[in-house]
Amino acid sequence: MTSRDPAFRCARASTLRNEPAAGTASTVRAFLLIEHPGPWGVDALRDARLPDGLGDSVARAAEAAQVRPLLVRRPDRRTHHDGLQVFAAFAHPTRSFVETTVLADPHQLLDLDLAALGAGRSPGLTPYDAALLCVCTHGRHDACCAERGRPVVAALAAAHPEETWEVSHIGGDRFAGNLLVLPQGLYYGRLDAVSALAVADGHAAGQVDLEHLRGRSAYAMPVQFAEIALRRTLGETRDAAVRLVSRQVRDGVTEAVFAVGADHWEVRVRTAPGAELLQLTCKATRDNPVPQHELLGLRRRD
Repeated sequence: MTSRDPAFRCARASTLRNEPAAGTASTVRAFLLIEHPGPWGVDALRDARLPDGLGDSVARAAEAAQVRPLLVRRPDRRTHHDGLQVFAAFAHPTRSFVETTVLADPHQLLDLDLAALGAGRSPGLTPYDAALLCVCTHGRHDACCAERGRPVVAALAAAHPEETWEVSHIGGDRFAGNLLVLPQGLYYGRLDAVSALAVADGHAAGQVDLEHLRGRSAYAMPVQFAEIALRRTLGETRDAAVRLVSRQVRDGVTEAVFAVGADHWEVRVRTAPGAELLQLTCKATRDNPVPQHELLGLRRRD
């Protein structure tokens, strides 16, 4: 199929070529989630019909603060309060947090302390202790996100109505259905209704699902891959049991050291573009190589 074929589906193509999902999560630490029932355009924030060009202003402020702005909405498209609810989330392996507030006026988005959020400090909102289960359903950005995301969000909303949100484009359309779990910043892919419920139940028990985990967004992609490779080797699914100690990159090879209990493990990964050019999203106008991770070595340090 070519990029001009409207029937092309990137998620199906990725599955058929057995593309590994490990090490493919977007590298993001700070997120700003803005409730907007819709509609969402191709560029969700800029096309969201916010007043006075507010979408562009928020996008610029967020970029300057190294914060990823996303739109969220309840699956039933209803708001449960007066005003605009926002969530500020910082994804970090040991000091993640979520805060929230309801803004009476959308222009108050520009008053949020995004610089603090981007630096991993409290922006001064109200602490929020529940998880955020964010399912990408952004069909205007990519058809697979809507087609595969909607059954996932429906199942999660039925079981976890307060935690579940639809979210705009989070990256990795070809791994739809995609789920972002905050504040941990865990990306899961290739979910259906059944596996999504298992992931959510595991998360509530402090476990990660290694079959569907794409990576932890606080880490660079090779480190994400290294963590998942180590967890699979050890059979370690407890979220808090594996923590990054150090990382260095030399000649295209990432050496990541993780602490697991009293032990330290060294994982070496080479990451390079694949030789073949492929259509990676449903709407892609040009083909690109798929980044490939290769596990070079894994050993326990003495």
